Amino acid sequence: MAAAGGEPSTENVSDELFQNFYTEVKQIEKRDSVLTSKQQIERLLRPGASYFNLNPFEVLQIDPEATDDELKKRFRALSILVHPDKNQDDQIRAQKSFEAVDKAYKLLLEPEQRKRALDVVHAGQEYVEHNVKEKKKQLKKDGKPLDVEEDDPEMFKQAVYKQTMKLFAELEIKRKEREAKDMHERKRAREEEIETAEKAKRDREWQKNFEETRDGRVDSWRSFQAKGKKSKEKKNRSFLKPPKVKMEQRE
Repeated sequence: MAAAGGEPSTENVSDELFQNFYTEVKQIEKRDSVLTSKQQIERLLRPGASYFNLNPFEVLQIDPEATDDELKKRFRALSILVHPDKNQDDQIRAQKSFEAVDKAYKLLLEPEQRKRALDVVHAGQEYVEHNVKEKKKQLKKDGKPLDVEEDDPEMFKQAVYKQTMKLFAELEIKRKEREAKDMHERKRAREEEIETAEKAKRDREWQKNFEETRDGRVDSWRSFQAKGKKSKEKKNRSFLKPPKVKMEQRE
């Protein structure tokens, strides 16, 4: 299912994209622990960035267990690198990168938001650990060596990275679905409110017109009654007229 607002669902983000992104980012990190402005902008805006940037710890390249002071220092250093003023030749992309960094930082400043993000990271790690145990259990049952690729620390980190990203994406999709639903409910409630107000207005106008024309209707009814009474009296009088006397003819 496609995510609200055109964002890709977890099914649409291929493992190959995860693999390429993870590998490239880690290679850059190993080559240069402090990335240049150009490299940081490229990292924050590469294909699939809107998906990967849901993880604020990855955006800021900081350990989830980092202290508040470490978070602030990292934000200052990274925001300076990608700030539009420092990247005059690429201001538009720099602005987008700066906004991603600023958003991640502000999210982690909120205790509740930071706790939620940290819970997602822990959930990703627990999922991989559980998955590894299940794999080994099945291998033991099948009488095979208990060797899995996640035994390699780098492969384990990659698996956690991928699973964490998927969890962040699923939460974002659900959030947008709730947002769309709430928006629809607000719109429906507003339409009902307008319809109720319009109906009340029509009822008031009808009552006003009814009151304003009441005297005219009463007068018309009285006139009608008066005419009917006169007509009846006239008809009754015609019955009281003496019969015409027929003159006798004499022989």
